[in-house]
Amino acid sequence: MGTFKRYLDASRDVLAAAASAIDEAQVERAIASIHAALAADKPLLICGNGGSAADAMHIAGELVGRYKKERRALKAMALVADPAVITAWSNDYSYDTAFARQVEAFGEAGGVLLALSTSGNSKNVIAAAEAAHKKAMTVVALTGAGGGKLGPKADILLAVPATETPLIQQVHICLYHHLCAEVEARIAR
Repeated sequence: MGTFKRYLDASRDVLAAAASAIDEAQVERAIASIHAALAADKPLLICGNGGSAADAMHIAGELVGRYKKERRALKAMALVADPAVITAWSNDYSYDTAFARQVEAFGEAGGVLLALSTSGNSKNVIAAAEAAHKKAMTVVALTGAGGGKLGPKADILLAVPATETPLIQQVHICLYHHLCAEVEARIAR
């Protein structure tokens, strides 16, 4: 067992590594893509499993509600937020395609899929990315080191240079808070 200080040190180290490894131009591309979609009233669909599912709902909440500024509601939807759809589809077909099915239902050309997977290997998130491309949507992926199998499916890959899930998720929180702040600032102008 480590101490809390050691954990904070590890967190600081992965944040510093991410600051160097994640290309600011890619972050700007992600912001611009999401802003363009939401400004045109196209959907931002967000998916992930476990902690990333909770992050997907957090992001949708920030954008539908408000992050820091008063502005109109934005068309953001966490694909994990409807348990009836997920459980019905998973029971009758497969959990591996539960997000893809919702992308088929709610995705639109010009929209964005924000795909969260710390490993980059979540089958249902990869299937959602494939479905998003069929709908002419941009895929922005937040992953851990290397991007996994999701990396090549993403139009914009923001890969945290770490393999430990909690540390990756900490950087994802920083990334998506920055995305929310910048998108909101541009929408609220």
